[in-house]
Amino acid sequence: MVHVRGRLLFLLIAVNGLLLFSVSSAMGSGVAIIEQSASMAGYAYAGAAAAAQDASTLFFNPAGMAKFDQNEVQAGVHYLLVTSDFTNQGSTNFWGAPLTGPDDDGGENALVPNLYYIHSISEQWKAGIAVTAPYGLATEYEEGWVGRYHALRSELTTYNINPSMAYKFNEQWAVGVGVSIEYAEAELSSAVDFGAAAGVPSLSQTLDGKATVTGDDWNFGGNIGLLYEPMVGTRLGLHYRSQINHKLEGDADFTVPDSIRSVAEAAGYYDTGGSAQITLPDTVSFSAYHDINEKWAILADVTWTHWSLWNEIRVKIESDADDSVTTLDWDDTFRYALGAVYKATDPLVLRAGVAFDESPIPAAKNRTPRLPGADRIWVTLGGGYQFSNGFRVDAAYAHLFVDDPEIDKDLSDPENELRGALVGEYDAAVDIISASVSYQF
Repeated sequence: MVHVRGRLLFLLIAVNGLLLFSVSSAMGSGVAIIEQSASMAGYAYAGAAAAAQDASTLFFNPAGMAKFDQNEVQAGVHYLLVTSDFTNQGSTNFWGAPLTGPDDDGGENALVPNLYYIHSISEQWKAGIAVTAPYGLATEYEEGWVGRYHALRSELTTYNINPSMAYKFNEQWAVGVGVSIEYAEAELSSAVDFGAAAGVPSLSQTLDGKATVTGDDWNFGGNIGLLYEPMVGTRLGLHYRSQINHKLEGDADFTVPDSIRSVAEAAGYYDTGGSAQITLPDTVSFSAYHDINEKWAILADVTWTHWSLWNEIRVKIESDADDSVTTLDWDDTFRYALGAVYKATDPLVLRAGVAFDESPIPAAKNRTPRLPGADRIWVTLGGGYQFSNGFRVDAAYAHLFVDDPEIDKDLSDPENELRGALVGEYDAAVDIISASVSYQF
């Protein structure tokens, strides 16, 4: 007989599912993807709001378009190779029995594309458009792994279309503004312990089913940037990108063992719909670029992200009038970066950089196998070559050292009661290969 807690489990699964919309497999700062420029990847995105070296300035500071006398189009791609290898350290179900199943590596490689175009209208006015994927990536675990009740597959994809304008006041000051039109779609699956839902210890982990949640939404935001050049070869950039509020609406589908299908459906385990208000955070970046001499330049950057907006996820389920809440208690984060550029010859530049990227997750109890993020240190190398016919190619490699994330989903939290106490540690790392092609005309 299905226990009366079946309705609670249904709601918790739906909450857990909609948390997909905050998932990233790159162990990054929340769900943000900074990988939006192959040239800036070479110096770890240091000075990104001030460099204004190619059309990717549209993402990092549209005021940088003021530095362009020609039109430019750029297409880029970033390949992320992710390791996220979990080691179980004593996970149990509600009754203290070990959670069965092997350890697993939930890391999933991903491609992040971007496309930019800048049009020089006049000496003072510039226009441009950026198409990027600023949030997302994925994690995927085997069906029977030890943490299956917390996560199986998690996938988030976003597409951001960002038209912008820039105005050059004089040789020192420029401003840029843009509008973001963003689409988000997601899919999540997790195993369901119907034996635990029945409240019978001997049935726990013997009647597994599956829940899959999908959803999508369109919404709008904006960005504004300033570029100040106090002297030739020295630039300061300030950029603000707004919050975007998504109401993600979709479906919750259940796979139930045949032996308990009728009683499970009577308890609320049936296909239904749900929605959640998710706020993707605002960011502020301050950057500096300085030419030391004709050969060398240095760059620096500080970026703040408003992740403390994520104090909870509140989910509304069509089959129940009450809201269901999952507490996150994330912190705001800072990202610090330093980089250098060496102009080897007129067409060839070489780049290097380092960065420290904070995670918003404050403690092991707040971490989930859908997003086992932690603080990261970036080390990057890159280069670019300008061909005489207007084409330029840029490439970069980054290795991210990840502070091994720990998970401690304690049973004292009622959200974990029927999913089990997942306890363990990840061995995590990320490698990123970036490349782009630009054409000036």
